[in-house]
Amino acid sequence: MRFEITLDCPDPAALAPFWAAAVGAEHVEIGERYATVHPPGGDGRCPIVLQRVPEAKQAKSRAHLDLYVDDLEAEVDRLVGLGASPVGDGPVREGGEEWVVLADPAGNEFCVCR
Repeated sequence: MRFEITLDCPDPAALAPFWAAAVGAEHVEIGERYATVHPPGGDGRCPIVLQRVPEAKQAKSRAHLDLYVDDLEAEVDRLVGLGASPVGDGPVREGGEEWVVLADPAGNEFCVCR
């Protein structure tokens, strides 16, 4: 089975560099309506597909990506430096887990988790 994660955005080519840097992508394909960010390793599993849509984001995303890292603070700082924006008031701690909610430059929420 193969699957991918698709994020709607106004400009896939403009958003692709953010996600490529965020996940350490080694290969990005950019087309007119889609951009595909392939994860490291090149095995083709679970790429991030950025899809051009005409409408602006309206509400909180029902699905999102979780990025797991060892150094939460350093990764949040790195992603904010790439263009992400914090959502909410800092780290969330729940059930022994800790994460920070960010939004990519197109407003799609994602979590950075320790």
